[in-house]
Amino acid sequence: MKARQKRLVLVSVAIIGVGAAAALALSALQSNISYFFSPSQVMAKEAPADHVFRLGGLVSQGSVQRAENGLTVTFDVTDLAQTVKVSYTGILPDLFKEGQGAVTRGRLGPDGVFYAEEVLAKHDEEYMPPEVADSLKTEHAQGLTQSLSTPSAATSQQAAVQPADPRTVTR
Repeated sequence: MKARQKRLVLVSVAIIGVGAAAALALSALQSNISYFFSPSQVMAKEAPADHVFRLGGLVSQGSVQRAENGLTVTFDVTDLAQTVKVSYTGILPDLFKEGQGAVTRGRLGPDGVFYAEEVLAKHDEEYMPPEVADSLKTEHAQGLTQSLSTPSAATSQQAAVQPADPRTVTR
């Protein structure tokens, strides 16, 4: 009977140890997760106010402004329905430019400005981040088709919305 009790205690301790290790691993992973939100979702208050998340969309034409210090840049990110102002201090990627897709990671400030810690830009002429392409396609396809009344406007609007080839990038 004593050997049986020792095995039972040993198995119980092993189960508790594995459970504690799993709980620690899950809590560490939970703090590193950053979800993706579109500007429409941010404006609808779906994004967490106190947590780091990713914001993606197109950089609005004519919105990039550099501060006097040369490192702080403000620009607007849009999904063609809503726009969020982004502030970033640091060196932007070489491929960052207006009218192109970008994904930023950071926090939403109390003033409604998204303070980015990181800015990612597309890597070639045909790439758009998958989250941005999906957001542009799904959330605003209905709104664009309803707002387009003339065929020439429909052609130009649809060309602006549809990414050339949304591919994923493996690193």
